[in-house]
Amino acid sequence: MDLELAGKRVLITGGSRGIGLACAKAFLREGARVAIVGRSEANLAAAVASLAADVSDGEPFTVAADLTDAVAAARAVEAAVTALGGIDILVTSAGGARRTPPAELTPASWRDAMDAKYFSYIHVIDPVIKQMAQAGGGAIVNVVGMGGKVASPTHLPGGAANASLMLVTAGLAAAYGRSGVRVNAVNPSATRTERLQQGLEAEARLAGTTVDQALQAASARTGLGRLAEPEEIADVVLFLASARAAYVSGAILSVDGATTPIVV
Repeated sequence: MDLELAGKRVLITGGSRGIGLACAKAFLREGARVAIVGRSEANLAAAVASLAADVSDGEPFTVAADLTDAVAAARAVEAAVTALGGIDILVTSAGGARRTPPAELTPASWRDAMDAKYFSYIHVIDPVIKQMAQAGGGAIVNVVGMGGKVASPTHLPGGAANASLMLVTAGLAAAYGRSGVRVNAVNPSATRTERLQQGLEAEARLAGTTVDQALQAASARTGLGRLAEPEEIADVVLFLASARAAYVSGAILSVDGATTPIVV
């Protein structure tokens, strides 16, 4: 199946690690031109090395930025536009709220979660979607998370941010559809990334178990009996960003291996 992604100009936030990095590899393999944003110069350098080892053609443009800062985010978007000549596809995968047992939460925890997950997305989506509308088209895929649909005791502030991003996805899809811009979201369940470790530590503290036991329990809870791999999430992202999903917009797609068997 030809996804018609060759030559597309793709900006990926959180592209230096985890699901974002898996997306960068997948887009490059399809012949797209890719820019990745990450907070750390060191992580970006490691990502470039990893991509060079896995993908023979193409090297991503990289820009370091703290996307919780609206000004820094706008500058990162402008740098990507200058490097690529525009943005056809945006994948947001940057930022994640710290998982914390309920008794350890403070009002600052809730604000920090919105800054880390919600605003790190909005600060990039806002300028990009307006440019896409002006250009006459584009596709945005927000990597959100099942925590916005199912309340987890250790992920309440992050889940609230995820739920907000799902509404933003549906709302922007409706608002910009006639301008040729599609907006969708994917909700992965637990995925084997670097961020998983911190979540397992919170789960272990809440349950009074070890991290290894928390990992075993997380795997046992899944519908497929195993955690997701980043590449499996990336495959879904690429489809939603591609011409093969031309009439899919405003969709919130659960990618959780039937772990949460719900219909809405």
